[in-house]
Amino acid sequence: MSAPSCRLHALAAGGKAARINNGKTLFRRLAPPPSCRNGSVVRVLYHLPLSPHCRKVRLALAEKRIPFELRLERVWERRPEFLDLNPAGMVPVLEEENGLVLADSYVICEYLDEAYPETPLLGRTHAERAEVRRLVAWFDGKFNDEVTRNLLYEKQFKRMLQRGNPDGPALRAGYANIKGHLEYLGWLAETRSWLAGSSLSLADLTAAAQLSALDYIGDVDWTLSDAAKDWYARIKSRPSFRQILAERISGVAPPEHYDDLDF
Repeated sequence: MSAPSCRLHALAAGGKAARINNGKTLFRRLAPPPSCRNGSVVRVLYHLPLSPHCRKVRLALAEKRIPFELRLERVWERRPEFLDLNPAGMVPVLEEENGLVLADSYVICEYLDEAYPETPLLGRTHAERAEVRRLVAWFDGKFNDEVTRNLLYEKQFKRMLQRGNPDGPALRAGYANIKGHLEYLGWLAETRSWLAGSSLSLADLTAAAQLSALDYIGDVDWTLSDAAKDWYARIKSRPSFRQILAERISGVAPPEHYDDLDF
């Protein structure tokens, strides 16, 4: 697509977004194309590297082999252009090649499974989809609230946002809570091929995204569950994990085992 075609694409995508917006969906009016690189429109994922929700979307895109470009979004800066995309000011946000804008990791992953069904991540039967959704809600909700928020937010995001020192009681709660969660994950891994059943699903990606972010800061004691450790070794050995494991955050070095596929 030539550069003039990119401009035409922006107008076309904008008109489509306007019609969708009038239909009371979450997509913004007159959305331009996400990016034009060498005259071609590129799908863009706005993200933060240590955000588990962003990692989940990255894994889903990679498992489905959907090309995309990462764009770091420092949400605390409250860029007007980003707030135009997502008034909530949160990541992840996916901007499709046609100008479609989607926010919230679960919304994005549901959309990806419907729009690109070749590699289903939500299950094939009603029962499978229900179990995948239950576990996604568990790890995005209960695990995130009881563990990730108490550890990752207190130790990393507070520093980035300049909101003071980590809260001691929150850290203690996070370390105490992760034990039960690893035991439950281990039980799932021992009794099933993958967490939600016989096939890799969004449940596995959601759990792995949470744990990989915590593992980067050295806060997962893998000795608590051999079954959970074996499951995580399997999933982080997948090609979809390579880019995430290769990344490094300035000023924060992961433990040696972080990118070791045989840890």
